Amino acid sequence: MNIESFITDWVGTDLPVRIKAYDGTDVGPKDAAATITLHSPDALARMVTAPGELGLARAYVAGDIDISGDIYAVLRVRQLVPEIDLGLRQIGQLVRLLGFKNLRRPTPPPEEHRSSGRLHTRRRDAAAISHHYDVSNEFYRLVLGPSMTYSCAVFSEATDSLEQAQENKYELICNKLGLKPGMRLLDIGCGWGGMVMHAAKHHGVQAIGITISQNQVDAARQRVVDARLADKIEIRFQDYREIRDEPFDAISSIGMFEHVGLRRLGAYFSQIEDLLKPGGRVLNHAISRSTTGQRARVDRSGFIGRYVFPDGELHEVGSSISALQEHGLDVRHMENLREHYALTLRQWVANLEANWDEAVAEVGEGRAKVWRMYMAGSAVGFEDNGIHVDQVLAVKPTPTGVSGMPLRPSWDTRWIPEIVQVIDDRHPTNRPSFQQERPKRTSPA
Repeated sequence: MNIESFITDWVGTDLPVRIKAYDGTDVGPKDAAATITLHSPDALARMVTAPGELGLARAYVAGDIDISGDIYAVLRVRQLVPEIDLGLRQIGQLVRLLGFKNLRRPTPPPEEHRSSGRLHTRRRDAAAISHHYDVSNEFYRLVLGPSMTYSCAVFSEATDSLEQAQENKYELICNKLGLKPGMRLLDIGCGWGGMVMHAAKHHGVQAIGITISQNQVDAARQRVVDARLADKIEIRFQDYREIRDEPFDAISSIGMFEHVGLRRLGAYFSQIEDLLKPGGRVLNHAISRSTTGQRARVDRSGFIGRYVFPDGELHEVGSSISALQEHGLDVRHMENLREHYALTLRQWVANLEANWDEAVAEVGEGRAKVWRMYMAGSAVGFEDNGIHVDQVLAVKPTPTGVSGMPLRPSWDTRWIPEIVQVIDDRHPTNRPSFQQERPKRTSPA
């Protein structure tokens, strides 16, 4: 038996990509949009010793497997193999291919993270945040562009630049929060300061941004100074559980809710309710599960859990809305932006690929591979309706029940048909066969 036989037995013969291996295997279309190359027996050893997604992830990050060409074409292989875990038959085949003398567990790549301590303690949360965000500010600039905004953009037109779409997102949130000059805004998980800078510059608020990433604090403080907004903005290295200088007129949380565990939802929203003035609004912008049937916690033995978001949890939006209301906050609006996140992620992937050599020089090839795979895979997840991103707006009622909300929303929530068409063109419901000609693109090896 050779590797070609194993591949065709596991995946089938109707391959959308070309697969090459160190033993001379070369299967799939010669003009495929992407090529997967197995460089050494270590690729197989990783698949045997950690069957499923983790073994494949380790092989890819370590360089035992390389992907050249269209990363999205490679991700389509999952359509052929819905259950990526190897069965006993496949594991037995790999053992025979390797031979017992080569059956060993290769050392995991250094980019892999292992959490320790009790889940969602401040120390463990800080370590998980540092693993993801304290990579390199310059690396994130290469990926995110000048806005340094690491959350879903909002496209008013499909042709919007990424920078414009991120400005659209901040303006939408400011309008939902009803920000006015002189108000106090708290931004929980402020990243590199984009939200507080936009709100201070365009809406005249006094803003505090908090994060537990030291890299983000250092960069955000400098950006605030460079923008001449230091009199309006304070950036802190601070956990949301440590905030004591209430009350705030408005609170935003953009892209950090994924780090709040299910068992802490009540404490999180109770803290926010305590920090808000009566009539104050909160906007929670977060990735969510598409259904209640999915598990909340990211698989600790999967690619995302080990390499991207340790201890991350995705909550179904209904449970988040219930938790908000159970803790004194009146939910007034919910908006699903999943198509927008697919567009955002595709632009981030394109940025990374265009700046590949610089990115590798900054953080190493292994970590650059991690970000390329996770962002492309996430884009497909949003396009497939497997994951969502939601903005939930709530208000803290006054003692008399007055919300201060307008009778009708005063922000723009129009559905944008151009975006629907872009998503449909890229990811049609009736998928073409893999034999159809696909556009070629240049990607890093």
